[in-house]
Amino acid sequence: MARAIVIVLDSLGISAAPDADKFDDSGADTFGHIAAERKKSGNAINIPNLLKLGLGEAHRGAAGHYADGITECQTDGAYAWAAEVSSGKDTPSGHWELMGVPVHFDWGYFTNKQDSFPQELLEKIQKQAGTPPSLGNCHASGTEIIQRLGQKHIETGAPIFYTSADSVFQIAAHEEHFGLDRLYKLCEQVRELLDEYNIGRVIARPFVGETPEDFVRTANRRDYSVLPPKPTVLNKLEDAGGQVIGIGKISDIFAHSGISQSFKGKDLAELMDETLKAMNTAADNSLIFTNLVDFDTLYGHRRNAKGYAEELERFDLWLPKVISAMKEDDLLVLTADHGCDPTWPGSDHTREYVPLLLSGNKIEPKNHGERQSFADLGQTLCRWFQLTAMDEGQAIDI
Repeated sequence: MARAIVIVLDSLGISAAPDADKFDDSGADTFGHIAAERKKSGNAINIPNLLKLGLGEAHRGAAGHYADGITECQTDGAYAWAAEVSSGKDTPSGHWELMGVPVHFDWGYFTNKQDSFPQELLEKIQKQAGTPPSLGNCHASGTEIIQRLGQKHIETGAPIFYTSADSVFQIAAHEEHFGLDRLYKLCEQVRELLDEYNIGRVIARPFVGETPEDFVRTANRRDYSVLPPKPTVLNKLEDAGGQVIGIGKISDIFAHSGISQSFKGKDLAELMDETLKAMNTAADNSLIFTNLVDFDTLYGHRRNAKGYAEELERFDLWLPKVISAMKEDDLLVLTADHGCDPTWPGSDHTREYVPLLLSGNKIEPKNHGERQSFADLGQTLCRWFQLTAMDEGQAIDI
């Protein structure tokens, strides 16, 4: 039986979604604006393999024009652009919808920019965890807040609590002075307390260093998510005797549900290396599911268009290796879970179309146009693995 390799280029949106105005994201275009910023420097973004798989054409379909420096390119794969139907533009919603389960309920959010968390909640956390009163309690960028409060955290032992426009509670703490295991335990305790607030994720954000100048977050991030509201494609495949190999933060996003094996990596190179290892060993009827988080965390949220372009170029160099490792019946899918336009105001995600690039020896090059839901990918995977259909989504006829 066939295999599928799904790689999520975390946050690579390709133009504002039809409902972007509801999120104050009209005009956002992660890929388009990255390409434009690169072109301003004198050279077009250099991603020939992504363009050959259809990224430029998918962006043209979504945005109505080619990105700066991109021209018409003959494609080797099928491509489409998909809008999101889930209520939010967060990571779990995007991934769950890709796997056939859109989020139709409203997440809880901590909307106040300052004093973001209820005092009652903070008191419960402090009492249960035995920690000093927390620092932060605001909306913030993760790198900025550890530079601002990291020294005080080391001196007092108080964890740093912060949030964003997403349904999230983030906890930053020093790996050595506070302790990594202690941070994980604190996140587990907070996760239990947040159920009544309907918060999607608690994220452990460990860092190292001794001064604000050298504080840096480590690869030991861990996400504590709630379970998807229904079984996903991952569950269906496991129940049918297949295997799901999660690489990067995939297992955390799905609260470890429907995951047969999980592998981590500290950066793009390690995550792609793990992906290739899995491709070389995974049996038939396997789904290899990789998330490349650095596009989002290092470049999207930090509003670094130059770095985002360079990361895309680094990823593009991996694609020939991935394609060479594919078996005769394999399906490769490149997609994203939301946008995070590095030229957009603020530091949050942006509501955008995402690319659906599908390739393999048995995939006919074709423009499959606009898709009404990310769940079309989940339905397509069900057909690929000969599983019973999901409740939502329309399979792409590949």
